[in-house]
Amino acid sequence: MLSALVVIACLLQFIQCSNLALTFDANNSVCTASCSTCSDTDTTLVSGANHNDTALLLELLNATRSNEQAIKETKEAIDGIIRSLSIIKNTTTSNAGAINDILLLVEDFLMLHNETSPGSPPLPTSCQEVKNKQPSSPSGMYLLATANGTINTYCNMEELCGLGGGWTRLAYLDMTDSTVNCPSGFRLYQPGGVRACGRPVTSSGGCVSVEFPSNGIGYSHVCGRVTGYQYYTPDAVDHVLGSNHNNLNGEYVDGVSITRGSPRQHVWTLMAANFESTTSVDHSCPCTSGYLSQIQSFVGDHYFCESAASTFQQQLFTSDPLWDGQGCNSHESPCCNVPGIPWFHRDYGNTTTTDYIELRVCGDEGTDNEDVPVSYYEIYVQ
Repeated sequence: MLSALVVIACLLQFIQCSNLALTFDANNSVCTASCSTCSDTDTTLVSGANHNDTALLLELLNATRSNEQAIKETKEAIDGIIRSLSIIKNTTTSNAGAINDILLLVEDFLMLHNETSPGSPPLPTSCQEVKNKQPSSPSGMYLLATANGTINTYCNMEELCGLGGGWTRLAYLDMTDSTVNCPSGFRLYQPGGVRACGRPVTSSGGCVSVEFPSNGIGYSHVCGRVTGYQYYTPDAVDHVLGSNHNNLNGEYVDGVSITRGSPRQHVWTLMAANFESTTSVDHSCPCTSGYLSQIQSFVGDHYFCESAASTFQQQLFTSDPLWDGQGCNSHESPCCNVPGIPWFHRDYGNTTTTDYIELRVCGDEGTDNEDVPVSYYEIYVQ
C-alpha cells in the first residue's frame, strides 16, 4: 500500500527545485513536503518517467479491493497532473498549483492507508504532536487531523519566541507576492512598489477584520509578527479623538489589534504614531520618552508602537516599515528596543484554548486622515 506513494514522489522530477523533498513516515502517518528555489521555467517532461505507476497502482489495487473506485479516481488525477506538468516547459506558470495538487493526492493516499490498514496510527492533530514524535522533523507542510477534518498546515519546527519547534501557523500574508490578494473587505494600497492592505474608504472611524480558525487545535502560546505602513497622521492610542478609546471591540487604536475568541480577549496591539520626532502627549507612542497619558488597561505592556513620518504629508510612508525594531530616532528608541521585536509573544501558562485569532486594522478617524495598512503577517500557536 505504502509503495504507492512512490508515484507521488516520481512526479517531483517534473518540477525543477534545488531543494524539494516529499517524505512519508509510516509509523506516525506524517507526510511532509518542502521546496526552495523552485524554477518555473525550462521544465521538461522526461520520457518514460512514470513507467512504474501502473505496477504500483496495481499493487495498491490488489491490497485494497474495497477502495477500487477511489483508487481509480486517484490514478486519473495523477495522470492529469502528469499531463499538466508536461506542458509547463518554457512558460512562467507557477508550480504552486501543481505542488498543491500533489499534496492533495498524498492526503487521499493516506486516507486510503488508514482505512485499509488495521491498527495504523492516526494522523497527528497538531505540529507540536509531530515535533514530539519526530524531533528532527523539518519545517514545512504537514497533514493534520483536526476537529474540522484533515488539513494541510505549515508547521514551524524551529525556535520561535524563545520556545522550541512545533508551532502551527494559523495566519499568513505576504503582499510582496504579486499573486496574493488582500483579505476580503480590505483595500489594496500599492504606491511605489509596496503592496499593503488597509481599511476601505470611509469618512469615520472603524475597523476591518479577518479571522483565523484554530481548527480545534489547542494552544497556550501565541507568537507572531506584523509589518505595516503609516498613512498620513495616525495617533496611536490618542484618548482625545473617538469614543471607543477604552473599548476593545471598537477602534481603540490607530493600527492593528490582535485578539482571540468571542468575546474578544486582547493578544497584542501594534500602534502607529503621528511623527517620529513629536513630543505631543496625545499623538506619540506610549513607549517614547516623556509619554504621560495612560494606556488602556486591557493592552498593558502587550504592544509595539512606531512612527514612520518625519514630514506632514498625505501619503503612505513606504521607506520605513512599522514594528520591525528599526528606523527609530532618539525620541522613539525605547520603542525599537523592546524584547522580542519584531516577534510578539503571549504565554497563557496552564490555560489551553482553541479560540480563533482575529486581526483588525483600525482607525478612529476617516481614511483620508489616517490608516495603517499591513503588508505581511504570520501568526503561530503552540
